[in-house]
Amino acid sequence: MARPRQFDEEKVLLAVREQFWRAGYAATSLEDLMRVSGLGKGSLYAAFGDKHQLFLKVLRGYNDANDAALRKALASAPRAIDGLRSLFTASVGDTTGAVARLGCFMGNSTGELAAADPDVVAEAGRTYDGAAAVIAECVLRAQQEGDLPADADPLETARALLTAQQGITYMGRAGMDITTLTITANLLANQLLRAE
Repeated sequence: MARPRQFDEEKVLLAVREQFWRAGYAATSLEDLMRVSGLGKGSLYAAFGDKHQLFLKVLRGYNDANDAALRKALASAPRAIDGLRSLFTASVGDTTGAVARLGCFMGNSTGELAAADPDVVAEAGRTYDGAAAVIAECVLRAQQEGDLPADADPLETARALLTAQQGITYMGRAGMDITTLTITANLLANQLLRAE
């Protein structure tokens, strides 16, 4: 009979995710994972599989949490256009620049691993296609509310918004100062979210 786990799985996965997010996949060693999780090699592998399986688990968990947050933010906006604008402001984060410097875990991981890891490519496709579909629903609502052109294709518009939003996220990660990043995010939002 298997022994019950003697650790908080959610806490371990969060610590592991933070390690991968801040250092990247290649720069994260097994020793790093053992240190941040507080688990030995045997316990870590028995619970989560190898480094790659653990990485994919935390990446999927991150993406699923972001999907839920995106759905909630867009659905709860008083007007759809406000929700769409929040895509850009959320990428900037707070005035310290800490959020912007961290970047997007999915974006960082795709940049690092897409050329060599088909699992990461598949996860990126699933994630970005899902986000585009959610944003497209919000675009359609903005059209119905008269805030976006009625003849624009909602999914194409959503993909353009998502691409611009990811560009803001990338530039924050690359070190663009927070003032410039905020100005750029607002300019993109104003250009892409016009009624005419």
